[in-house]
Amino acid sequence: MSTVFTKIIDGELPGNFAWADDVCVVFASINPITDGHMLVVPRKEVAKFTDLDDATLAHLMCVAAAIGRAQEKVFDAPRATMMIAGFDVPHVHLHVLPAWGEGELSMANAAESADPKDLARATERIRMALVEQGHGDKVPAKLGSASGE
Repeated sequence: MSTVFTKIIDGELPGNFAWADDVCVVFASINPITDGHMLVVPRKEVAKFTDLDDATLAHLMCVAAAIGRAQEKVFDAPRATMMIAGFDVPHVHLHVLPAWGEGELSMANAAESADPKDLARATERIRMALVEQGHGDKVPAKLGSASGE
């Protein structure tokens, strides 16, 4: 049975995509802790990050760093942070978000819901920063698509 993340990747459920390559995608969290909260998700369904092969894990970390740099720029954040939890969805996902202090780093601070227009707006800002940073080939042509088309 496919996870909710696989359904988002496959276009069965909507998503705001900032990045897509052969290994992973990045899309906006629907329960953001801060504006610009993104999820880095491998295309392959693996429940725990400790079960990922080393190459995939390294790739996810490199993508998370690129996303973090874009977040710091567009949200004027002193740093980007990352969390790996994975209790709600059994599909590895790295939470990458702009942050202004450690007090924000708790899933207890996640919004119960977010305005889809706000998610799209934040994702588009990150997409533009990624293009400016030389990652345009990884930014999907359409905000709502995990493919390069």
